[in-house]
Amino acid sequence: MGQTATDATGQSADQRQEVPTGAALVVTAAVLWSLQALIFRQIHVAGTWTVMFWRSVGMLPVLLAFVAWRNDGQVLQPLRRVGLAGTAGGIGLVLAFAGAIYALQTTAVAMAVFLFSISPFLAAILGWLLLHEPVRRATWGAMALAGIGLVIMLREGLAVGALAGNLAALASGLGFAGFSVALRAGKLADMMPAVVLGGLFSLLAGAVVVGLSPRETLAVPLSDILWSTGMGAGTLAAGMVLYTLGSRALPAAEMTLLSLMEVLLAPIWVWLVLGETARAGTLAGGALILVAVALNALSGGERQAMV
Repeated sequence: MGQTATDATGQSADQRQEVPTGAALVVTAAVLWSLQALIFRQIHVAGTWTVMFWRSVGMLPVLLAFVAWRNDGQVLQPLRRVGLAGTAGGIGLVLAFAGAIYALQTTAVAMAVFLFSISPFLAAILGWLLLHEPVRRATWGAMALAGIGLVIMLREGLAVGALAGNLAALASGLGFAGFSVALRAGKLADMMPAVVLGGLFSLLAGAVVVGLSPRETLAVPLSDILWSTGMGAGTLAAGMVLYTLGSRALPAAEMTLLSLMEVLLAPIWVWLVLGETARAGTLAGGALILVAVALNALSGGERQAMV
């Protein structure tokens, strides 16, 4: 008596009942993240660093409230606990956020989001190089397939003159990979305080770069400010909260597959609303990358979400 029955996978009945709720939360997070591409198309004046500043302004209150809720009203203590690893991860998020914003402002949405999705492979390589983590044969095979897709997409990008945006998308994936590896290096189970640091660093970086740049200003039209802050609070931060809550009930492979909806939906929204289409090479290369990510997930891999 007093013991909870488990199934063949080791899950209790309560855990099995939580799976549909967890899946719904992760899917909702992916849908919210996918809407960011459409929101970026509504911002007409603000540059990369200005958008990052105002998006951080909207994102931080939501994330801080969630951290406080999970830690009995404490905020500073969870932030201190992340240490150097969390700080390094937060710095990685600055690169991830800035690269994603620039890419979505300068290249096709389909191209950008497909390139974002290679971040788990970059994380595997960084973990191998920096932490001496072994890389499974299945992951090497998936990376080879993704590499073929990447070459196809980059050739397509050269053809349409979008090299800078494509490189920014890859830099964003590298930033997320650095964030993931930093968390693993510090053995941090809760990513949210490190994400808060990333938001703080992004806000500061945006303010500094805009202050030094003759081309950007924080005094952009109110519509751009509202779109940016709304995106930070309503899609990015809210999506992270839902994803974090959902992750407690789902295996990593299922989370990866469900969150791929973000990559699939983002180009669809801009096509349905704005008529933005993707070139054949982009779709072909992106399809190979998505297959590689899915295969890696099914064999035990992981995935980072788009910003």
